[in-house]
Amino acid sequence: MADAADFQGTTPSPARRWLRRTGAALAGAPLLAGLLQLPAAPTADATGQDAAQAAATGSRTVAVSLDSLSPSAPSDGDTVTVSGTVTNNGKQAVTGAHVGLRVGPELNTRSAIDAVARRTDFVPGTDGAEVGGKYAQKFDRLTPGVAEHFSISVPVDKLDLGPDGVYALSVSLSGRTAAQPWDQVLGIRHTFLPWKPDEADTKTKTTYLWPLVSDVHMTAETGPGEQQTPTFGNDDLAQDLAPGGRLEQMLALGKDLDVTWVIDPDLLASVDAMTRNYRIRNGSGRPVAGTKQAVAKKWLAELQQAVAGKDVVALPFADPDLASLAHSGTSVTGSLSQLRDATEVAAGTVETVLHVKPSTDFAWPVDGAVDPSIVKVATSAGADKVIARGDSLQETEGLSYTPSAARPIGGGTTAVVADARLSTAFQGDLTEAGSSTLAVQEFLAQSLELGEQTGKQRSIVVTPQRMPSASQARAMAQALTDLQHSTWSEAQDLTAAAHAKPDPGATTRVPSSADYPSSLRRQELARSAFASIGRTQDKVDNFKVVLTDESRVVTPFGRAMNREMSTSWRGRSSAAADYRDGVEAYLDDLAQEVKLIDKSETKLSGRSATIPVTVQNNLVQGVDHLVLRLTSTNPTRLKIGGKAYTEQRVAISGGHSQSVKFTTSANANGPVTVVAQLYTQDGQEYGDPVTFDVKVTEVTATVMLVIGGGVLLLVLAGFRMYTQRKRAAARDTAEDGPDGTGEDAGTPDEQENDGAENPEGPADRLTEQSGARPGADTPEQPSDPAPDTAAGDADPSGTGERVDR
Repeated sequence: MADAADFQGTTPSPARRWLRRTGAALAGAPLLAGLLQLPAAPTADATGQDAAQAAATGSRTVAVSLDSLSPSAPSDGDTVTVSGTVTNNGKQAVTGAHVGLRVGPELNTRSAIDAVARRTDFVPGTDGAEVGGKYAQKFDRLTPGVAEHFSISVPVDKLDLGPDGVYALSVSLSGRTAAQPWDQVLGIRHTFLPWKPDEADTKTKTTYLWPLVSDVHMTAETGPGEQQTPTFGNDDLAQDLAPGGRLEQMLALGKDLDVTWVIDPDLLASVDAMTRNYRIRNGSGRPVAGTKQAVAKKWLAELQQAVAGKDVVALPFADPDLASLAHSGTSVTGSLSQLRDATEVAAGTVETVLHVKPSTDFAWPVDGAVDPSIVKVATSAGADKVIARGDSLQETEGLSYTPSAARPIGGGTTAVVADARLSTAFQGDLTEAGSSTLAVQEFLAQSLELGEQTGKQRSIVVTPQRMPSASQARAMAQALTDLQHSTWSEAQDLTAAAHAKPDPGATTRVPSSADYPSSLRRQELARSAFASIGRTQDKVDNFKVVLTDESRVVTPFGRAMNREMSTSWRGRSSAAADYRDGVEAYLDDLAQEVKLIDKSETKLSGRSATIPVTVQNNLVQGVDHLVLRLTSTNPTRLKIGGKAYTEQRVAISGGHSQSVKFTTSANANGPVTVVAQLYTQDGQEYGDPVTFDVKVTEVTATVMLVIGGGVLLLVLAGFRMYTQRKRAAARDTAEDGPDGTGEDAGTPDEQENDGAENPEGPADRLTEQSGARPGADTPEQPSDPAPDTAAGDADPSGTGERVDR
């Protein structure tokens, strides 16, 4: 008969209303009412209550949380202890309540386990009867909204378990409400009890991957100076490494487990960088010094101890998204080269930091989803083993059991197919103890059921999510600890699982691209992302050829471009774009540290001159292999080195500038635009050009003639002054006579008249001394000099203004 919960959310039919009235009338017959499990019709006491019923009804009225189950896989003589909480989610108090255990029938298939895990209701008969009344815990009253703790311990021999296998184990809360005053199941929680007390004749070999993978943290930016101090985008990695952080928990839990470590070398490189001086971007945009060196050193030291002697698999650097590359990146030139580069540096990074030699021949697409293009890309960088998952590479031959993981898929490639149920057992929110306990029990149940399928020994691989949360990691560790102490499983590393003998009945057909999950495809990097990466690579190639130490640029930007392809960007397209833009912008800034200095208009007098152009290098290292080309846009008027353009090689030390001089020749007057441009030696333009005007003022024959005429006039004027003074001196000598008094001095009046009448007498001498012009009516005073004549224009003293004529 259907449970009352099956009727929730529907309009009661007449027959159903009749059943409800009958149930209320049979309040004195609790057995029949318990079987019906139908809500009673409202009684007189309930008249006036809200017609809308609470969502919690029937066997969902009380929430049952199963916080712990110990031992998770009991043996003979053990006592099973179950603890947790019960919370009344209904609107009425529950009275006469008790918590008990119910053991259902053995589950003979993995699908049957799936069905029980999905159920949340009570099915009479299927969920079995309660185990002995004395093993129940009673509650007089459960108040709505209040959680009550319970703990029940039952000897395993009281559970009446049958042959080896998996049994459904349910924890139920039975009680009464005012509306339904008879004993009934008001809440139930289903889990599993693996039962195999004796050692299995043939144990399943189980490989569990323990991933140490993180988001991208390091940028391409490095601090000033020779040390190249690395810069982190935030301080999140330090938080993950600190006690209680996700990566600290992964390490602390994994070091005691027999697992295969799967490590992203970028994580190791980032933590290793934190052990020395490093910087962190803050809100102001100005990096500040990092202070978590001690945390990084401690984590690395513990990891080195944990992986010593263990199987370690190194992913390509920064864990590139193989599916995105296969679906969107292969059409962009150079994308596969990025993958090969990331693979080549992986082993060296792990060996340098952890001092172990890792395997690098495994490729791990997201969620183990594969298609032919993904397999092709995954193996293009040297991997010959692809880690897939059973829900992608599905069995098509109708096998009644789960085959071993390894199987050949052609071309010398082995697909290592992980079990989908075990691999996804610890996804979701496991922060609550109840969720974690259920996940552990279901994992163990599926593992035992898998082992019971056949007497053949098989190699099973489990690949959890790439970046488990701390709570998920704790649940994984608990399940693995229990599994390692179980009687049906033994640990095996991934390398051994990949080389195990393939099952001849297992499928080897790789699904088509059309079968690739659309939910995963929507999260992939777009083609534009790979185009951006290719553009950055071109800029790096153009920049490195001018450097004296290209490794200072090639290495940090090479690793940054690997990070741009990281799987961790899935579902974070905006953050991925910001990171790519930041890398490219920083590269542009560095390249612009080598540049031409702007020039203003230059004036060129004469037929030839030199023009200096300054190249500045603000990098720490020197630059070489640069060529500076100076080009005249009008070579008819102005030539550079006798032709339209001239080039000179440039080599500048770090932090210096160099002035490069070019010889020019002019053929005509007027402005000419000149372009200065740096080039790499392979002819690629480097940086922005500098354009300036050269104003030519050429000296012509006419100008020379005018200048010559002016000089001649100056010479003639000087000669005239010289002859005039010589004649005046001769006259003075003749007038003075032999005694020096002259022939006839005369009276004063006669002297004045003589001076006035004789134009070459004393008046002429006064003119020469005072600067007055001969023949003037009134001589000018020295304080009011007369304007210069042509002789004054000559200005032989050189103190006057030169006038070209």
